[in-house]
Amino acid sequence: MTEENPQDAITEEEIAGTASPASSALPPRNAFTTLMSPKRKASPCSPTSSKKSFTKMATNAFSRRDGLGAYISRPEKYEPSRVIYYNADFVAIHDMYPKSSIHTLLLPRSEKHALMHPFDAFEDAEFLAAVREQAAKLKAIVASELQRRYGKFSKQDEPREAVLNGEIEIQRDEDMPVGRDWEKEVMVGMHTRPSMNHLHVHVLSRDRYSECLKHRKHYNSFATPFFVPLDDFPLAEDDVRRHPGREGYLDSDMTCWKCGKNFGNKFARLKEHLKEEFEEWKRE
Repeated sequence: MTEENPQDAITEEEIAGTASPASSALPPRNAFTTLMSPKRKASPCSPTSSKKSFTKMATNAFSRRDGLGAYISRPEKYEPSRVIYYNADFVAIHDMYPKSSIHTLLLPRSEKHALMHPFDAFEDAEFLAAVREQAAKLKAIVASELQRRYGKFSKQDEPREAVLNGEIEIQRDEDMPVGRDWEKEVMVGMHTRPSMNHLHVHVLSRDRYSECLKHRKHYNSFATPFFVPLDDFPLAEDDVRRHPGREGYLDSDMTCWKCGKNFGNKFARLKEHLKEEFEEWKRE
């Protein structure tokens, strides 16, 4: 894999884990954070270890670009507000610096693949299939949380909300209106130039509405081909996305993900527009 003019999509403070996380980065314990969370057994580590701050834990044995390794190594040390679920092969977590209203990461625990670039790791068809299976699982969880948070605003979810609110009665559970397909509102993919060393898949809502979205590179890392959908792997050898620096994705004009309006390099104007689009998107 060759990269020209490598660039980071996040700041040095985010890489080091010293930037202030969004208030929404640690959501309250609810169906989203408890669904799929394994029952925790007594841990051989200190009983107070789960109360340590994320920053202190992540910068202890795993610092800076290796910060995600702390979750892979000892996911049981974290509360469900941080670790959504884990098993022998994967860990799913909330991103500390979310770039959308819901932003999660899927971390493979494979020693063979964990430190590989996704372009290389996903040449392994068996491994890619396993990642896709787990990503689909996490995508469904994120979609369920989107419906829980925003279903009451959505026109497509009105019949379902009417049942939940007791306005309409149904005889059988299978008669429950399905409502909006929230899985279509979830993005799953990788950055062409990951800022963290450990392999991670982004699973996030497509709204790009977050206080942690602070500059053009943040936005363009999810709004240009710098973000490669998981379904596109493995990439062909001549795929231009293998050369993000040469293509200039992060420094390109910012265009709205929803309406396509070009904001050039005017991030403040884009940010205001994203808030408006977010409200409209919820009501669809």
